[in-house]
Amino acid sequence: MNLAFTDEDIAFRDTIRTFIATNYPSRLRAIADRDDLGKEDFLEWHRILGARGWSAPAWPTQYGGPGWGPTQRYIFSEELARAQTIPILPFGINMVGPVIYTFGNQAQKDRFLPPILKGEEWWCQGYSEPGAGSDLASLKTKAERDGDNYIVNGQKTWTTLAQHADWGFFLVRTKADGKPQEGISFLLIDMKTPGITVRPIITIDGGHEVNEVWLENVRVPVSNLVGEENMGWTCAKFLLAHERSGIAGVARSKVGVKRLKELARAETMDGASLIEDPDFARKIAELEIDLTTLEMTELRTLAREQAGEGPGPESSILKIKGTEIQQRLTELAMEAVGNYAAPYVRGFRDYGDNMGVGPDYAHWTAPTYFNTRKTSIYGGSNEIQRNIIAKMVLGL
Repeated sequence: MNLAFTDEDIAFRDTIRTFIATNYPSRLRAIADRDDLGKEDFLEWHRILGARGWSAPAWPTQYGGPGWGPTQRYIFSEELARAQTIPILPFGINMVGPVIYTFGNQAQKDRFLPPILKGEEWWCQGYSEPGAGSDLASLKTKAERDGDNYIVNGQKTWTTLAQHADWGFFLVRTKADGKPQEGISFLLIDMKTPGITVRPIITIDGGHEVNEVWLENVRVPVSNLVGEENMGWTCAKFLLAHERSGIAGVARSKVGVKRLKELARAETMDGASLIEDPDFARKIAELEIDLTTLEMTELRTLAREQAGEGPGPESSILKIKGTEIQQRLTELAMEAVGNYAAPYVRGFRDYGDNMGVGPDYAHWTAPTYFNTRKTSIYGGSNEIQRNIIAKMVLGL
């Protein structure tokens, strides 16, 4: 694999860089805390990229993708991370969109793909339940056929940003007997449908990012079934492979390493910059080595997809190592600022609890650390990913 950029690659990078510098909204640059972002803030940049035809880098051209190869997609993600833009939320572009254009019928493609590309509809994911997380096939949410509709009853949990969602894609049980995986279907549900209740879950960092979703006699048209009834597990596995690849977050972790070094230069220990401490410098070096290795694995995955192959078991490797690196970044940031991470209180700018206590950059280390604990759990826990690797790669 040739990793040297060609003249065409460099010209492409300059085009992307110029477009971001010219078109990324200045008001979004001024928002320091993701919790200050509303629905329209998230969608504004998505819509700008959608109008340019760049919102779905990995989609085939026949469905509105830009037709980029692995190198161009890599450069695009690098430039977005370098500019620290708000990431496009994955639920539409990276998750349900590929399911619809792979398994959906033409009517579903015509109805749902254009709004996903343009950032006109916000999606959420209805997979996990209180008794069905890593063991997703044991889900209990039931959909019973009633003429041209399904009647859906059940509960989903950890549903990210469902409070903003226009639509959700849900795994539901349509058959009770046989193997659990054989009785699951994949439904698209309008979140404004009567009978849906979204209740907030406040996480350990104090934020409202995830929710419970209750479905009580929710009527869903049968036309919203993607693929065949009772074959939703195929869609679910396909979607999770794409989700896990995206969770790796290599480009943004590279920016995170740069920030960590800046933080370590600013902090002191025994009168010297922390970055000069051999033990701390070693930890950063080990992190960078692992991140570079992960980057090469991501490039191989992109090359497989370009060759017409979907994400394979290496998506589990990307998920494991990517989330571990994200967590190590936040751990080292906490270590660097030490006791200045302690007085964090969410919303301190509103009522002053943290004002004047330590450097400004220290205020965000604790909430980021706590929030990042989740990354090794969602998208299929890292323990489950190790089982997939043992079975599919090592043949154990």
